[in-house]
Amino acid sequence: MSDAGGGRRVWDLTGYQWAVVFAAWLGWGFDVFDGLLFNFVAPNCVPTLLGMPIGSPDARAATLFWTGLLTSLLLIGWAIGGTIFGKVADRLGRTRTLLLTMLIYSVGTALCAVAPNIWLLAAFRFVASLGIGGEWAAGASMVAEVVPEKRRIEAGALLYTSAPFGLALATLVNYVVAGRLFPDHPEVSWRYVFLSGLIPAAAALLVRTFVKEPERWVAKKAATPPRVAELFTPAVRPATISGLITALTALVLWWSCNAFIPVIASGLANVEAAAQGLARPATLALAESWKAQATNWFNIGGLIGTLLTVPAAKSMGRRPMFALYFVGGAISVIAAFGLPLAPETRIVMYLPIGLTVFGVFGSFTYYLPELFPTRLRGTGSGFCYNIGRVAAAIGPFLVGEIGRRGGAESLQAASTVLFYVGFAGFAGFLGLHWVIETKGRPLPE
Repeated sequence: MSDAGGGRRVWDLTGYQWAVVFAAWLGWGFDVFDGLLFNFVAPNCVPTLLGMPIGSPDARAATLFWTGLLTSLLLIGWAIGGTIFGKVADRLGRTRTLLLTMLIYSVGTALCAVAPNIWLLAAFRFVASLGIGGEWAAGASMVAEVVPEKRRIEAGALLYTSAPFGLALATLVNYVVAGRLFPDHPEVSWRYVFLSGLIPAAAALLVRTFVKEPERWVAKKAATPPRVAELFTPAVRPATISGLITALTALVLWWSCNAFIPVIASGLANVEAAAQGLARPATLALAESWKAQATNWFNIGGLIGTLLTVPAAKSMGRRPMFALYFVGGAISVIAAFGLPLAPETRIVMYLPIGLTVFGVFGSFTYYLPELFPTRLRGTGSGFCYNIGRVAAAIGPFLVGEIGRRGGAESLQAASTVLFYVGFAGFAGFLGLHWVIETKGRPLPE
């Protein structure tokens, strides 16, 4: 069967092409799912492995520190995995790499369930991060090469909508396991949550059964292994620089804004509670409520922003679209953390932040594959999309350090960091001079 296929089409895609999009959609959704599980179980997991009473002040401080540190480690592993498996996708194929990376992050996450100490937990998280980083390039390349040229933007943006699915599934699993099945045993409930990381392994086998290698890749399969050094040859260097500028800007903004949500929301809740004279239980309840609200606003804005990249890219072009999102993100972040806003207003400001800072990621699933020829598509896309995570890794680490201070000092420090991070959007806008416009250009052979 050819990639184009025959028979009835929906949205100009055949049934097989929809299967390819769905396979990549599952891969990225479960990628997010496995990547976020630790965030949900950290308050129970970290104290247990460190031998601390769950919920104690020392346990909360340790949880903030280790969550920041392990998230930074995740990002570094993500960058390494994205670079390595981008090359593997060009060498062994998109479908094989998608299967391999899904199995790696599934097994790595499940192994966290049996970690006897914090160091082995970190090691297993790092293994999972290699697969998490590698999956994206394989899935994005596969979709770009299989769907019709005129639907590449829509299919790419649709692929990224699986991120909210992954977040929702992680939330649900943690609620069912830790909140319903083992509410009185927090010291072991987190282990069962990690075991759910095996779910993507079943999806990976399903992918391998129904999805074959794209014909475009088979026809252009490299006789010699692709090398990262090729991305910096004179012919390819402009595309690499273009991908790095756009992805690095987006990654620094997203990871900084997302990582600081718990610190900002808790700090604002403490300020509001003090103004209202609330007791400690009410203060804690307000903090949890505002953390959920800020996260929801951020995700809702991100979903809307992701979908809006479709009309923006098709009507304006890629470079004006990036300009709109980067400048919009800079203004939103600087306003949210630089203006004298009421606490409730700052929480709602995560909607425009999500719309721009989160939403722009809907474009990378089609823009980065458009920059590179087939034999380097996985290598180039994976390198550009993931290497910026090394720089972004400083964000979560700062969260852990700042969050340990607690109170108003923590809120002020986090707000100051985010205010200056907002200027990264303006820096990205200035860098658009070197960004390649791909509107109307066929996928490079």
